[in-house]
Amino acid sequence: MAKILMLTAQPPYPPQQGTSLRNWHLLRALAEIHDVALLTFRESGGPFGLEVLETVADVLPPVETPTRTKAKRLEQLIISSQPDIALRLASENFQTQLQKAISSGAFDAFQIEGIELARYIPIIRGSCPAVRIILDCHNAETELQRRALETDLPHPARWPAAVYSWIQVGRLRDFEKKVCLAADRIIAVSEADRAHLNRLLAPETKAIEVIPNTIDVTEYSSGEQPDDRNYRFDLLFTGKMDYRPNVDGVLWFANEVWPRIQDELPGVTWGIVGQNPHPRLDQLRNKPGIVLTGWVQYIRPYLVAATIYITPLRIGSGTRLKLIEAMSAHKPIVSTTIGAEGFPIRNGEELIIADTPAEMAQAVVALLGDSARRERLGEAAFRLAQQYDWRNTIPQLERLYAGLIKPE
Repeated sequence: MAKILMLTAQPPYPPQQGTSLRNWHLLRALAEIHDVALLTFRESGGPFGLEVLETVADVLPPVETPTRTKAKRLEQLIISSQPDIALRLASENFQTQLQKAISSGAFDAFQIEGIELARYIPIIRGSCPAVRIILDCHNAETELQRRALETDLPHPARWPAAVYSWIQVGRLRDFEKKVCLAADRIIAVSEADRAHLNRLLAPETKAIEVIPNTIDVTEYSSGEQPDDRNYRFDLLFTGKMDYRPNVDGVLWFANEVWPRIQDELPGVTWGIVGQNPHPRLDQLRNKPGIVLTGWVQYIRPYLVAATIYITPLRIGSGTRLKLIEAMSAHKPIVSTTIGAEGFPIRNGEELIIADTPAEMAQAVVALLGDSARRERLGEAAFRLAQQYDWRNTIPQLERLYAGLIKPE
């Protein structure tokens, strides 16, 4: 048994969006076989499931998430050589708490969840050079920004965002490579991300373990349809709605695909469920059939009640936890190739792939009219989802740590 300190950018509990979902279930899996402590950031006044977290880990005092003004971010963009993600969680308070933890506990390993926390690797190395560091890369960040640049560049209204991505790609390439090489092991969430990271590191190499995104499948796979009609939509998208890939995907679907579907099915409804809707989405609020819910306490009732789940993403890397949730709820899914990247899916079997507006509209309309096919797709998706249950990550983590930490 190893003594491990996990660092997270937000509390793993409650697991209400992608990052916290992954972190919560990895924390549970680690705690099944090791002695785990947790050091996390938390937003002021944000949810923090301390009592639940303390059932699986030694929870150290959390640190308030730092805030940056737009002026500060612009200043850093101009004068810093580091990518924005490396500056996001710069905190003297967190550094102090980390150093206290290092001095008070003889840790065998540190598991860093996301490269925004990789800025603290030098502090760990300086204090305990022999300790093992595992860097969990939730995305291939350089590739994600490259795709954002390619998506925004053809549209003049999006050129400011494209310039931002252009600057970030170069800085991220250097930073992501540096922190990956500084870690003893790298975790990627998919074979696709492992390939992106290997290309980034070349000609140097590093051991990269694939541990996929994971949830508790049983939480989504049972239960009756909710009585409240406010949960029910023909189409559903879920996610953090100030996250750039989600905003881009939803706007693309709304502007390019949604009118085609409405031409065929005028009464169709679409629910966009997720916290902090970006101001760019305000244009959707008056469109017939579309509802932006904002933050909701539980995603599951919306998933259970939806007819079809859509993933119209054009930017991203990693694998979408939202897709695993939808598969676990037996939902038929229509997705872009990028939206389903990293999953061993067969087009037309576990879900339907559609990359153009015409293809996606046609797939959605046909599926809304074919309940038997919806059921077949949902059952196949559920069978695939079962391999992403958190209990299946336990042996993967056990193998990783067994190969990294020699027993005394």
